[in-house]
Amino acid sequence: MAIPPYHAFMLPLLRIAGDGQEHRVDDCLEELASQFRLSAEELRELLPSGKQTVIYSRVGWAKTYLVKARLFESPSRGKFKITDRGREVLRANPDHVDAHFLEQFPEFLEFKSAQRPPATGNSEAAEHMNSEETPEEALDTTYQLLRRSLAQDLLERVKASSPRFFEKLVVDLLLAMGYGGSRRDAGHAIGGSGDGGLDGVIDEDRLGLDKVYVQAKRWDATVGRPVVQAFAGSLEGAGATKGVLITTSDFSRDARDYTGRIQKRIVLVDGQKLAELMVDFDVGVATVSNYKIRKIDSDYFEGEE
Repeated sequence: MAIPPYHAFMLPLLRIAGDGQEHRVDDCLEELASQFRLSAEELRELLPSGKQTVIYSRVGWAKTYLVKARLFESPSRGKFKITDRGREVLRANPDHVDAHFLEQFPEFLEFKSAQRPPATGNSEAAEHMNSEETPEEALDTTYQLLRRSLAQDLLERVKASSPRFFEKLVVDLLLAMGYGGSRRDAGHAIGGSGDGGLDGVIDEDRLGLDKVYVQAKRWDATVGRPVVQAFAGSLEGAGATKGVLITTSDFSRDARDYTGRIQKRIVLVDGQKLAELMVDFDVGVATVSNYKIRKIDSDYFEGEE
């Protein structure tokens, strides 16, 4: 089964805390996973950002909302404990607890109203309280959607560019990734061949301790094994051990399998990966907005008297 939405964890979490002891979210995950019969694979499932597991995010937000409704208190760093109000709720034996249920408590209503802009009386943040996604998940999902859309648009622009511009783009990307010493060095090392292809050698690092052979093809057709095999032959002829083959299209399965069977280290960068690298290293893109997600610095309050 899929991991339940965060509000499904509220009542089970309340029952766990019913013992009156202090708890951490981490300590509750195993019991909750057992209750919902979650598999090991589901427990490892990550948010789109890849920085946190889905279950930890959802249980964490369930705990947060219970704290806002004063059913839980936070007696010490990273811990929560049931309050008298929480015990009263448990004694009433509700069949579910969610954001709508918590609206009976003024503290939660105050918290919820704080998410609503006064000018509109409406808020996506407030709506997410009753959705299956946590705010973190919604933010991550939206970010990944924008990123994929941007990468697709970038790739279309790259495919429509001239061979000369594509040559410049590859040099800019390699420099942004830390290869080569300078634009002048990289410009001399790469470029000169026709038909949109680039062949050259560039420093792997700024000190020039090692070299990487680079070939790039602005193609629409899938790059097959013969092209990759010819590239490997070029590496052999140059006495090189490392190479990067970049294309605006894709590589066939046979081409990818081939690179895993040879001693030469060849990295294949297809059009999708090329666009993602451009986004990651700010090549051909501009920043529109920055959002910082902050949390309380518990260390700052550790010495509070």
